[in-house]
Amino acid sequence: MAVEVKYVVIREGEEKMSFASKKEADAYDKMLDLAEVLGDWLGTGPVALEDEMRDQMALWLAEQKDALSGILKSGKLPGAEAEEPVAVAASEDAEPTDAVDIKSAQKRAKVA
Repeated sequence: MAVEVKYVVIREGEEKMSFASKKEADAYDKMLDLAEVLGDWLGTGPVALEDEMRDQMALWLAEQKDALSGILKSGKLPGAEAEEPVAVAASEDAEPTDAVDIKSAQKRAKVA
């Protein structure tokens, strides 16, 4: 008979994930804590997001915290060189939106 130890992360009575080591379970629990804080913070922002979308965004940001931290410190994407990314042409079938291309807006702001 084999004995197996597993560490389970439980949130609000729901089992989220199980791990073989306490270190991994603690790291995941800490990431969920960060996602919860980010979700609350995103809720105070100027963009209205549905709860599910806000939770997904918060979890993704928490999972990408190292990359996000690097972007905030350097102002550049991780691994990005001095080259400009290739712009994707807009589809003719796409409906017009009020979305603003951040890079174009920055260039216009510098020219103005």
